[in-house]
Amino acid sequence: MYHYQIMAQEYNVHVKIHANENEYFVFADENRILQDLENLISNGIKYNIDGGKVDIRLYDIDEQYIVEISDSGTGIEEEKLPRIFERFFRADKSRSRKVGGTGLGLSIVKNIIEAHEETINVSSSLGKGTTFSFTLHKFIED
Repeated sequence: MYHYQIMAQEYNVHVKIHANENEYFVFADENRILQDLENLISNGIKYNIDGGKVDIRLYDIDEQYIVEISDSGTGIEEEKLPRIFERFFRADKSRSRKVGGTGLGLSIVKNIIEAHEETINVSSSLGKGTTFSFTLHKFIED
C-alpha cells in the first residue's frame, strides 16, 4: 500500500489505514484482492478533493471481515450509482479524461469479489464522498 503515498502526495490526499497490525487470514486469491484494493484506493485518491482523505477500515464481523474504503471526494450522483460497476461506465466523463483510465476498474473489482462469492456495496453523497465495502470470509483454523 505504501506506493500510494507518492500518488497521495501528488493529489494532496491523506491516506490512513484504520486496522491493527495483526495478520488477517481469508479464503481469497491474494493477488486479486490486492488488485481490488489498489483500484479502490487509487480511485479514492484520484477522484478526491485537494486536501482530502482516504480511510481504509477493516471490521471483524462473525465469520467475515468487511473491508471499507472511504473518500472525501466529490461523490457520485445517486442516479449513476447503479451503473458504476458496468464496463466502460464513467460517472464523471470530464474528470475521467484528466485522471486517465479505461472505465473498467470498478467492473473488474466487482467481478473479482463475486468470483470469491462475496459481496460489494457502494454508498455516496454529492459533496461528501464515496464508500466502497466488500466482504471476505475468514480462514479459521480448527
